[in-house]
Amino acid sequence: MKVLDYISLSIGYVGILVIVWGVLRTMLRTIILELTKCRHMHTCCEREGLRREFGSYLLLGLEFLIAADVVTTISHPTLVEVAVLGSIVAIRTVISFFLTRELRMAQENIDAMQRAQVGNKTD
Repeated sequence: MKVLDYISLSIGYVGILVIVWGVLRTMLRTIILELTKCRHMHTCCEREGLRREFGSYLLLGLEFLIAADVVTTISHPTLVEVAVLGSIVAIRTVISFFLTRELRMAQENIDAMQRAQVGNKTD
């Protein structure tokens, strides 16, 4: 069962790395975006795009962490571990659901803003 422990740990680290990479990437792009804002450029759509991209990194990282928890439970299948896994999966599933819904709504807002900008340019 040591092999499954290492596999679980590796998958968990990948999930953490995905989230950390998303945080670092989003922070850097946000700083650059805010510096361009100081030059009086409109950045609302770009900021929404950053939120959407960061949310996708969070979702992907959460999926890896759920997979790590599943592998851990397979290697130590006690009733307590199964209950803990069920709780963790339920919480992460709820978080994923709301993040996905928010990302979809953000994309719809971006699409609406872009259609409005195109409509204003043709007038």
